[in-house]
Amino acid sequence: MGAISMTWSLPSLTSSNKLPRINRYSGMAFATKDTASLGVKVTEGLGNLPKVVLTSSHGSEAELYLYGGCVTSWKVGSKDLLFVRPDAVFNGQKPISGGIPHCFPQFGPGPMQQHGFARNSNWSVVDSENVDGSPVITLELKETPYSRAMWDYSFQALYKITLDKKTLSTELKITNTDKKPFSFTTALHTYFSASVSGASVRGLKGCKTLNKDPDPKNPVEGKEERDVVTYPGFVDCVYLGAANELYLDNGLGDIISIKNTNWPDAVLWNPHLTMEACYKDFVCVENAQIGSVELGPEKSWVATQQLSVG
Repeated sequence: MGAISMTWSLPSLTSSNKLPRINRYSGMAFATKDTASLGVKVTEGLGNLPKVVLTSSHGSEAELYLYGGCVTSWKVGSKDLLFVRPDAVFNGQKPISGGIPHCFPQFGPGPMQQHGFARNSNWSVVDSENVDGSPVITLELKETPYSRAMWDYSFQALYKITLDKKTLSTELKITNTDKKPFSFTTALHTYFSASVSGASVRGLKGCKTLNKDPDPKNPVEGKEERDVVTYPGFVDCVYLGAANELYLDNGLGDIISIKNTNWPDAVLWNPHLTMEACYKDFVCVENAQIGSVELGPEKSWVATQQLSVG
């Protein structure tokens, strides 16, 4: 996926006080209008990639890149609660390593590339609004020749992001726009800023586990018996049938509530010494759909995530 040139312009707001559709690679002009009334600013990010900055009337802020549809920052006060790895590249070719990357239409390894293609595809802005001081933006991903080379289906993915005072909410809606059924797995591979030695997760006790350490190709089945799950070393564990609310203590003084609807599973991950430069500074708590979703023509699947800090 090589770089493609883009143009810049300053379109005015529509009468509905919403941003026009923005798509870096459609040949349309790219908006840079700072729509202060919406709390939505479209600008140029790292690697000259289009970036959207959301600012709530309460002072919280989030940033997301259209490349990968990836939220890369969520700040409440001066503290960024998400983490982007120092080896992350912003070149429009490799997935952004950090924030909240998408895994779709495949989680993990499988017939196509690791974690599918959504995290290294270009999403479009299709809607934006402001609800009681909270900016809301909706991104869209549809099939392309690039996606069809790996997964030959027509689809629509809508990703709605809402920023409130102390909450970052997302809604992912997958619709089958093809004439034949398809199946997929998916996850939000969320990286949280943390002190790994002090980080822990509550709410997983009693879950069936698939521990991918030491052999990710042959996970060991088990049951989580701990009230508080920590990250003592390399961690890569799937929790099937997880609760719809988990609590992350990031070891930095914050308790983050991770609520969801229709994300049935969770994954904890930290690479430990395999990523020596930064493993001490983050943990991943991922909402996931590990089992395949079978979706018929014109049918949709919807899941929400709500991250809140106390």
